[in-house]
Amino acid sequence: MTTPEQAREGFDAWRARLATNAWDDHADSLLALYGRTHERPTVHAFGAESSTTVDALVRENNRDENLPVLNRFDGLGHRTEGIDFHPSYHELGRVLYRTGIMSRYAEPGQQFATLALMYLYAQNGEGGHACPLACTAGMIRILQQAGGHEAWLERLLDPNYDTHFHASQFLTEVQGGSDVGANAVVAREDHDGWRLYGEKWFCSVIDAHLFLVTARPEGEGAGTRGVKAFVVPRMVDGSVNAFNVRRLKYKLGTRSMASAEVDFVGAKAVLVADFKDVVQVVLNTSRLYNAVASVGMLQRAYREAYAYAHTRMAFGQPIVAFPTVARIIARLRVESVANRSTTFLLADMADRIALGDASDSEARAYRLLVNLNKFWTSVQGTRGIQDAIEVLGGNGAIESFSVLPRLLRDSIVCEAWEGGHNVLCAQAFKDSARFGIHRDLRAFLVARGAEGPLFDAAFDRWEALLTASPTQGALHARTLAEELRIPVQSAAMQWEASQTGGLAGLQVIIDDFERTNSRGYDALADEGLGDRLAQLVE
Repeated sequence: MTTPEQAREGFDAWRARLATNAWDDHADSLLALYGRTHERPTVHAFGAESSTTVDALVRENNRDENLPVLNRFDGLGHRTEGIDFHPSYHELGRVLYRTGIMSRYAEPGQQFATLALMYLYAQNGEGGHACPLACTAGMIRILQQAGGHEAWLERLLDPNYDTHFHASQFLTEVQGGSDVGANAVVAREDHDGWRLYGEKWFCSVIDAHLFLVTARPEGEGAGTRGVKAFVVPRMVDGSVNAFNVRRLKYKLGTRSMASAEVDFVGAKAVLVADFKDVVQVVLNTSRLYNAVASVGMLQRAYREAYAYAHTRMAFGQPIVAFPTVARIIARLRVESVANRSTTFLLADMADRIALGDASDSEARAYRLLVNLNKFWTSVQGTRGIQDAIEVLGGNGAIESFSVLPRLLRDSIVCEAWEGGHNVLCAQAFKDSARFGIHRDLRAFLVARGAEGPLFDAAFDRWEALLTASPTQGALHARTLAEELRIPVQSAAMQWEASQTGGLAGLQVIIDDFERTNSRGYDALADEGLGDRLAQLVE
């Protein structure tokens, strides 16, 4: 019989396991497979920091009493539209920015290395800074593409948290998020430049120094073609720009990052891009960041559940000895590896595209995969965190006991942000129909060794859906987008397994992933299930 003292000793052992480096063997193998071994010292150092210093700061910063507060005026009555943060928020930012996580973007081809750091940070949830990092990365890339904004870029690339600029994206209006053609914010050009008028409904990172805002210049036609992207500086000539923060959003998750509703009342702005550039550069960057956040949280869920299952005793044995618990641990491990594989494949593709090393076909494959992967990873992230909470039982619902309740809230927000599931699946289907980019993705994976009936059947069904009626396409696009996940993520893992330096034991993970996710899977007829579980939970 386990005594209360022994139970607490088990809790201590569980926490001690979690304090180890968050950078694991699979992530390490990805550095080698994608030619980034020179990044090991940086990511290993931050992996240790993420599991200790960063973890403690995020926990403190996310307490209810430490969440951000709107403070519209200073003590003298001057309008500031300011956001007050707990000191732990700024200390966390200093730890994060000194890794060079944003300054790396001064040169092309740094997405993989940056997202490796983001993956480690995200194992603690959004933590108030993950969304600002994604928004800042998008702003850097759009300004680099536009040219002529060196002063802003210098501040955005500054690795010193106390002097850097960070950015935000204000795209959503109250009449709809995905219906960009209904954009009602107006841009008017006068003698000293552009000014914006109107309401934005969901403005994350409202404390940012630079806002990327979509608006329609007066006289432009209806629909998305008439929408442009503007940069609105928070401060103009030492005073706050012409915008008013109505209120902060009271959100389910990502609560230590300030989101708001905003009215623009003649705010000075600079035209930087067409809306198509916002989609191709900014949103695709954010969707990749979103996927990294989801796989980071999924990995943390696996780590929490694995350590707990090996240290929590029940009926005289660790609970991992119970097959039902072992199956959850195995599923968490398999899904963590599978979703990380496609996400860092995309990170490498993004670098190749930025460096001019990718073909046009690979760039088209990226366009499809970045949307599908955001859908896949966010769904599996939430599911995995729920699984981990089940392993912890009643303790899994206690905020002060485990990070998991906060991760669950943040993961649900990740599902909604940067394109909901239906929007992404519809976009993937539309792009496949118009540009045939599903064929580019298929060819890209085949060139990396993908083959087999599972792979062929999924892409053949996607091809067949494109020739069906528009009604059938709309009805089944999401279903087949879900089906594509298995062969695509399996292909990513199979390529890793075929390379020197791939993760040991990866083939067992692939076999379990394909078998248990296949249509019509019957666990009762799976004679190898017990042997796989024994290997997967070790």
